[in-house]
Amino acid sequence: MTTHSLRWPGGPLAGTGLLPASKSEANRALLLQCLAGGGTLTNLSEANDTVLMARLLANAPTTDHLDAEDAGTVMRFMTAYLAATGWRGTLTGAARMKQRPIGTLVDALRTLGASIEYAEQEGYPPLRFGGQPLAAPAGQPAELAVRGDISSQYISALLMIGPMLPGGLRLRLTGEVGSRPYIKMTLKLMRHFGATATEVGRDVIEVAPGGYRPADYRVESDWSAASYWYALLALAPAGSSLLLPGLREKSWQGDHVIQIIMRPLGVETEFLADGSGASLTQVPPVPAPAGAPTTDFTDCPDLAQTVAVVTAALGRRRRFTGLHSLRIKETDRIAAIQNELRKFGADMPEVEPGLFEVQPGTFHVDGQTVETYDDHRMAMAFAPLAIRGPLLVHEPQVVRKSYPSFWRALTAVGLVVE
Repeated sequence: MTTHSLRWPGGPLAGTGLLPASKSEANRALLLQCLAGGGTLTNLSEANDTVLMARLLANAPTTDHLDAEDAGTVMRFMTAYLAATGWRGTLTGAARMKQRPIGTLVDALRTLGASIEYAEQEGYPPLRFGGQPLAAPAGQPAELAVRGDISSQYISALLMIGPMLPGGLRLRLTGEVGSRPYIKMTLKLMRHFGATATEVGRDVIEVAPGGYRPADYRVESDWSAASYWYALLALAPAGSSLLLPGLREKSWQGDHVIQIIMRPLGVETEFLADGSGASLTQVPPVPAPAGAPTTDFTDCPDLAQTVAVVTAALGRRRRFTGLHSLRIKETDRIAAIQNELRKFGADMPEVEPGLFEVQPGTFHVDGQTVETYDDHRMAMAFAPLAIRGPLLVHEPQVVRKSYPSFWRALTAVGLVVE
């Protein structure tokens, strides 16, 4: 077991937070580039998930066995892509991936004529593809109804293969739809690559047939990764500031709402006039309101860990809703957050069904060890606490999934990482 020791030498925080590119944008763009048959992608993410996605897409034509490892986006997107391209073989994943459900997506693809079987447990990877092309009817859109409250990645995966169907696709979303900004990101990227995709009302999306055309695209820096720098600045000594390159004011990423969430906690965002990034400065935090304000993370679940930690460290109570998808991530993130917050004197109990409350208690940082649960976001959400006191992080290499340079980026602004 490896461990990083983190500490802040003192004084204000200043410098540049070097961000990775968005893996959410990159993985969608890679798949669309393949379906379009060309186009140049720049500023691709260094994240393992993106490197893996590119490798699997490149290898699919010449192999009958692909491994999505622990990458949920890769597993879901590749499942739809392989079905649409009539691939024959087995798509597997890491042990945790074999515990993450995929039945909703497989059922939808079977409706479109895909030949997919479960190689082990019903409803879960590995998946065995029979090489049968999709048999959706020509002349009219294929009709699908898909639950929106499990994973938006299922919806994005189906949308992206929609233009390849003879009659296109008419997708109806049922139930509460989570992570809706990720669906909108998918639609914008599809249109960038020449597809026609129209939102008919709030929960019906129509995708016209006709495929894609090659297009160039530059991937934006990752707003999910930016959230950890917002956390650092919120906890840093007075007089601190940061520059975050590559962020757009008009972003397609749902996690850009971190700038709104963090403003009452003392972090102001100003976008540079030349469009090259954002400048973060400290401002007086808004006085803590009576009671506990509620934040809905349905559209930005990847921010929940970061905000929970910062809120507790600042001694504030906050209620969280929209966390249902966190149970089926790299780990059960709700249980993981609760376990680790308790080490610092805080907690996040479920006070009502689906409603969690951060309770700061007697929050303190004095050398505790953070477990990461094979989850990159656990490591990065708790790391900013080092600005308040010494901290240990077990299995720090988990950050390779989305932000391989995370620890180097922290040392570049003065954090001591040993």
